[in-house]
Amino acid sequence: MSLSLSSYPTRFAILTLLSATTVFFFYKSRRHLSKRIKSLNPISQNPIPKNPRGKIFFISQTGTSKTLAKSLYSLLNLNGFEFDLVDPQEYEPEDLHKESFVVIVASTWEDGKPPSNAGFFVDWLTESADDFRVGSLLLSKCKFAIFGVGSGSYGETFNAVGRDFSKKLKKLGGVEVLEVCEGDVDEGNLDEVFGKWSKRIVGLLGNLGENGGDMGSGVGDGSEDEAVSEGDDDEEYDNEFEENDEESGIVDLEDIAGKGPSRKKGVNDKLVNGKWNGGTVNGEKAMVTPVIRASLEKQGYKIIGSHSGVKLCRWTKSQLRGRGGCYKHSFYGIESHRCMEATPSLACANKCVFCWRHHTNPVGKSWTWKMDDPMEIVNTAIDLHTKMIKQMKGVPGVKAERLSEGLSPRHCALSLVGEPIMYPEINSLVDELHKRRISTFLVTNAQFPDKIKLLKPITQLYVSVDAGTKDSLKAIDRPLFGDFWERFLDSLRALKEKEQRTVYRLTLVKGWNTEDVDAYSSLFSIGKPDFIEIKGVTYCGTSATSKLTMENVPWHSDVKEFSEALAKKSIGEYEVACEHVHSCCVLLAKVDKFKIDGQWFTWIDYEKFHDLVASGRPFTSKDYMTPTPSWAVYGAEEGGFDPEQLRFKKERHHR
Repeated sequence: MSLSLSSYPTRFAILTLLSATTVFFFYKSRRHLSKRIKSLNPISQNPIPKNPRGKIFFISQTGTSKTLAKSLYSLLNLNGFEFDLVDPQEYEPEDLHKESFVVIVASTWEDGKPPSNAGFFVDWLTESADDFRVGSLLLSKCKFAIFGVGSGSYGETFNAVGRDFSKKLKKLGGVEVLEVCEGDVDEGNLDEVFGKWSKRIVGLLGNLGENGGDMGSGVGDGSEDEAVSEGDDDEEYDNEFEENDEESGIVDLEDIAGKGPSRKKGVNDKLVNGKWNGGTVNGEKAMVTPVIRASLEKQGYKIIGSHSGVKLCRWTKSQLRGRGGCYKHSFYGIESHRCMEATPSLACANKCVFCWRHHTNPVGKSWTWKMDDPMEIVNTAIDLHTKMIKQMKGVPGVKAERLSEGLSPRHCALSLVGEPIMYPEINSLVDELHKRRISTFLVTNAQFPDKIKLLKPITQLYVSVDAGTKDSLKAIDRPLFGDFWERFLDSLRALKEKEQRTVYRLTLVKGWNTEDVDAYSSLFSIGKPDFIEIKGVTYCGTSATSKLTMENVPWHSDVKEFSEALAKKSIGEYEVACEHVHSCCVLLAKVDKFKIDGQWFTWIDYEKFHDLVASGRPFTSKDYMTPTPSWAVYGAEEGGFDPEQLRFKKERHHR
């Protein structure tokens, strides 16, 4: 078969190939030219002065790293380089993006963890590195070098802190100018190794001054004749167009069987210091397997026993620092810095598309696991929570009075993850919390109506209403039960029978359920909730189990529009009462119950609630309500932000 150059398809194919080749070489040539111009014009490089002021952080427990950092500080100043010696617990990590050059001397403490003086610094770095909203260019103007101090006898955790710092800083765009140097205290030559490394820092800073700060973006060795080749730039440029094929590392719980690490022989299954070591006991299996435990602990959870967990909420940290509380503070008057976020059941009967945990928690239709004692769960949760609060000591903005209050939790949000109502002893657990005068905010996913009926009085009981129709509920919640819709409706009916405060919790997902105003309003008459919370979905990244993107996240204006439409559909039964702009959240409240003489009463008198529970007499939601402050009311200038707090806005750095 001969190829005819005169045929139209053949000519079209040749022209297409030539065009693509021309475009490719044009961009390659432009990249070369751009780099050559920059190399001839150092002013365009935002040059660092010959004597740049930098920071030397010491992450130290016993003083070894601090001593080394001091010697480096003296050496650098002796050579004319101006640096500050900084204890990280006295530093605001939000300012890290303003630094031009950072040196970290970091010790690794027990179990591969950082010393206590770096607790908050490390937490901030970890949260920022894992938060897609922060952006991968946050530290793009910050060059850094790390020296690790550890003991080789600890094996895998040897210098884990130094390596982790390097990984997190690079993830945020930081430029590592020297590979992590790992000093070993067991070798007896720590001072010698650190001395050589310090000289490399001096040489490198000298190159910075001579070259106008143009170091490229690669890792150097500190030698005087080091240069960055144009070939490196081309490789970096080409890589920008390559797909990142790495897996997210998230494992679906349905596929997790057989992937856990093998258990060591001779380890007895028992509850030790509030932790369950996995496996089975007397034929009963533990809900939290080693793989699930590792995944949840990586996300910051503290696992309690074999099926419970607790975690420090970011709003708890925020109000401890005087930077504002969560929407529950605005809507119901909780003290966010005294709120404990926990769950007695990490398992759930749904696999929602917007799950915060990407389904790294177990799933199940009924309780088939070993059951821990409710008092043990509550005691351990409070203990772990207060330990996390204590770690906030010394963090910028945290005052002694607020920290002291935070050590005595007054609220418990039983909504951390999973389905708390699945826990067979949920009533006993609630009793234990109320005995300690800790209020309860319990969220259920509307798949266990019988459990709702058996619940004792809860300060505020939520039912997640994620969709208004059967089809959309199936698509969004992905329930395990075949009769999920019947269970959902029965749960709403069970809610109607409750005398205490009840809430429909709506999570809006753009493109999924934001058009179902009529369907949602038809559900109001079934459960007759006191309140309806409407919140925009929180984007937690795309994974193998969720394909949501930022396009699915509604703006606060979208949430307001949806809320106002719902209120209008209720024909005066509900009105828009409060909003919390920061959380993209709006509250509808029943007019005949909570609006008296034009004043909203959505806040809770917590002391009155506990007195009512202790009395043993019947009571209703109207018996423990209290006025809502003007700044929390819908339409207020403050947008639900407490004026007694100091508003803090993070700087965002995105491509």
